[in-house]
Amino acid sequence: MAHTYTSNLVHCVFSTKDRANLIREPERLWQYLTGVARGKGMATLAVGGTENHVHALIVLPPTVTLAKAVQDLKGNSSKWMNEVGGGFSWQRGYGGFSISESGKDAVMAYIRGQAEHHRKWTFEQEYVSLLKKYKVEYDPRYVLD
Repeated sequence: MAHTYTSNLVHCVFSTKDRANLIREPERLWQYLTGVARGKGMATLAVGGTENHVHALIVLPPTVTLAKAVQDLKGNSSKWMNEVGGGFSWQRGYGGFSISESGKDAVMAYIRGQAEHHRKWTFEQEYVSLLKKYKVEYDPRYVLD
């Protein structure tokens, strides 16, 4: 086969260290993350979140691992956030959930609805519910380190 064809849609979730409200201008950060992704050969279908976490629906090219994609997103954005404001860091780790093409629109709507969603749920509740929904095994003692 001369070419490689893939469909790698991944819903990534990561929070600020200790879930502190460090994201003062979330929309600027979302735009920055979109630019980082584009520069690394990835597409973002939706980026959103709140003052303490980010959701991104990304399209991974076949040559980029999820770990590398998140490393690039978190590393570049952390550097930028410290340049524009200082005192910023992300938590260790992340959540990464594979999404089917048929589920893409629902995840995009979910990401766009973060402000509404977080009037009812904390990030911690949301994150654990995502782990359960996608049947990801986790140790409650370490899930939010």
